[in-house]
Amino acid sequence: MNVANLQLEGLLMAIAAVNQILVRKGVVDFKEIDVALSKVEAALTGDERVYEDMSPANRDAVCFPVRLLRMANNSQGDGNMPTFAELTRTVARTKEPYNDQM
Repeated sequence: MNVANLQLEGLLMAIAAVNQILVRKGVVDFKEIDVALSKVEAALTGDERVYEDMSPANRDAVCFPVRLLRMANNSQGDGNMPTFAELTRTVARTKEPYNDQM
């Protein structure tokens, strides 16, 4: 595996852990984090460059970090952070097709 991918995996899990601490301490609500992340995803998928110039696989790659962080954020109920592998499987299962794939 590419070292950059491993670094991104670690960074994403670190951000997810920080988000979880912020929610636990009452600094933000998990819904606020979800709204912020959903706005980022909407901006990414609405970007003309992403939509017109990228394949669906590349669009998924651009959106993957945001989707993973949303999944981690929305799984905070039991207090245990899912593993990276569990989160990636959830992202893959819940991915919707883009408008030009329908």
